[in-house]
Amino acid sequence: MDIRKLKKLIELVEDSGIAELEITEGEESVRIGRYPPASSQPSAPPAAYMPAPPAGAPTPAAGTAPAEGSAAAPSSGSGEAATEGHTIRSPMVGTFYRAPAPDAKSFVEVGDSVGPNDTVCIIEAMKMLNQIEAETSGTVSEILVENGQPVEYDQPLFVIK
Repeated sequence: MDIRKLKKLIELVEDSGIAELEITEGEESVRIGRYPPASSQPSAPPAAYMPAPPAGAPTPAAGTAPAEGSAAAPSSGSGEAATEGHTIRSPMVGTFYRAPAPDAKSFVEVGDSVGPNDTVCIIEAMKMLNQIEAETSGTVSEILVENGQPVEYDQPLFVIK
């Protein structure tokens, strides 16, 4: 199934307010859901990706630039970004990836300029890789999620100023 067609189906589900859509074309089938079943667990990342670091692993202090290949520490509390700017939020539950492949360059780094429709990350959901795009122009000021970390629906991912 064409990625453009999948994006349109995802937009249809988001805009319509329906909970789930399933389409079968020949031998191909896709199911798009707005919300996961209550008993579901985030899927394991593809074997090519490294798992997220353990909970006790050190993370960069707030206000410091992340090391290459890592992201800033996720925000805590209400789930809102601590700084002003446009927040890019996860449109789905899944696993967050900063690059298209483990050995590839990240889509964006702190300080990079982005425009509308620029891909900023991938979220894997139900074994499908979904490209997440910036909705506005600006500069990436914060990356709020670690590579390989599970994300929730509407969780802040990036801050664009």
